[in-house]
Amino acid sequence: MSNTLMDTNFHFTGQKAIYKGKVREVYTLENDILVMIATDRLSAFDVVMPKGIPYKGQILNQIATKMMQATEDIVPNWLMATPDANVAVGKACEPFKVEMVIRGYLSGHAAREYKAGKRILCGEPMPEGMKENDKFPEPIITPATKAEKGDHDEDISKAEILNRGIVSKTDYEVLEKYTRALFQRGTEIAAKRGLILVDTKYEFGKTKDGEIVLIDEIHTPDSSRYFYAEGYKERQANCETQKQLSKEFVRQWLISHGFQGLEGQIVPKMSDAYVESVSERYIELYESIMGETFEKADVSNIQERIGQNISSYLNSI
Repeated sequence: MSNTLMDTNFHFTGQKAIYKGKVREVYTLENDILVMIATDRLSAFDVVMPKGIPYKGQILNQIATKMMQATEDIVPNWLMATPDANVAVGKACEPFKVEMVIRGYLSGHAAREYKAGKRILCGEPMPEGMKENDKFPEPIITPATKAEKGDHDEDISKAEILNRGIVSKTDYEVLEKYTRALFQRGTEIAAKRGLILVDTKYEFGKTKDGEIVLIDEIHTPDSSRYFYAEGYKERQANCETQKQLSKEFVRQWLISHGFQGLEGQIVPKMSDAYVESVSERYIELYESIMGETFEKADVSNIQERIGQNISSYLNSI
């Protein structure tokens, strides 16, 4: 698809380094400034798909930055400005090498582990007698190690994180506190939209001044799973599939085509029609989560637009 952003290679004034993740590209500049560009790359099962999804980067960036603004009163974050629909600019941080995953319901990865007979996930017990998409008595935090591009994130327990010295006990307690506070706020925001925030992940970093702040995306359909609240109880009572807003529909499509990111498996071909349908689904996710109409940015020359907007902002500070 010609109107997608799959890769960037900018050279900004004061640029020191570029890091290319699964879907985001981060430019490190002088004066501890980071420029994060959300591409249209699609990642599932920790594998980047060969085709991009139109407007996906804009959607994820706008949800993430607006959600950060809606939570900055309870948890500090890295964000300074959003000079372009696909761009966030903020303070450089040293990222913690764990993702803080929090689950309010037995869904997705947790449900797959539960079906396999496991009753402990990342050191957290999961009660007997639950069925898929049931609510946990209390949300559980199930951290994952932070994978490099192309590698798989791995489940890890709090005890293991502390024993291996990945995060200090003092810092980890802050991460836990912030994770629960953000999930509670996210749950409240979702409820106003007629949604249930099922599970999500947060990433944190430490500034050069030693402050722990929220970084990366927050409450997006890539990092979170949402159910529609209306009819949830009835669907559970009837053992029906929940109507959800998340990237799970992509995962299920891949599974149905014999792909789960396992060694030797080949990514199935995505037709242009399917790619367009995924784009439309992401727009639906945006409008449901944010409660507003999605306004498409000009994609006639995405690279030029982004480069000009970033340069203009950097020249103004």
